[in-house]
Order: sequence, then C-alpha cells, then structure tokens
Amino acid sequence: VQLQACGGGLVQAGGSLRLSCAASGRRFSSDTMGWYRQGPGKQRELVATVTSGGTMKYVDSVEGRFTISRDAVKNMVYLQMDSLKPEDTAVYFCNTKSPRWSNVRYEYWGQGTLVTVSS
Repeated sequence: VQLQACGGGLVQAGGSLRLSCAASGRRFSSDTMGWYRQGPGKQRELVATVTSGGTMKYVDSVEGRFTISRDAVKNMVYLQMDSLKPEDTAVYFCNTKSPRWSNVRYEYWGQGTLVTVSS
C-alpha cells in the first residue's frame, strides 16, 4: 500500500493550497480517508476525515476554512485549504484506515508534505 501526498509549499497568510494524496495497492472504497498534521514541537493531530459514505469531520481550528474530498474512482483524497494562518504550518500526512464497521483493523500513512504559512 502506498499513499503519495503532494501539494505542500510556502504561502502567505490568507492564501490557499490544495493537497492531494494518491492511494494505491489495494481497494480503498470502504476506508475512512483523511489528513493529519504535525506542527513544530507539536503532536500529530487529526485535521479532517471523510468516510466512504461521504461523512466529513474537521478539527475545530480548520472548520469553515478547509474542505476534504475524495474521488473513489481515482483513489484520491484532497484537502482544500483556504484562509491559511501561520498556525496551520505543519507537515501534513494523508491516512487511510478501516471503517468502524469492519472487523479487520488496518491503517496506512503516507509520507508528509510540508505546508508553511508566512505572516
């Protein structure tokens, strides 16, 4: 299984970036896919997830500014980040994991992509 994330970069506060993650190696249509981030000196935290049924969840700090989406046919998950703030600076990781109803538990991580927001 491979998760390949891209789209990070340097942006000014108030700007936008779109992260993409390409998943390969198995079927992901039932998975919950998402994005996590780890800022300097901080623990990794959940940013947003989307289930196979399209239910989305966001951490409070990005609600209304970030939008997660997925393309089940292309095995892609995206994170549209608008109104970026310096505190959004972090390495962003894509993730896929087994749905809640599954008796088989699994979780996979992609490599991170760095997002730097300047003030």
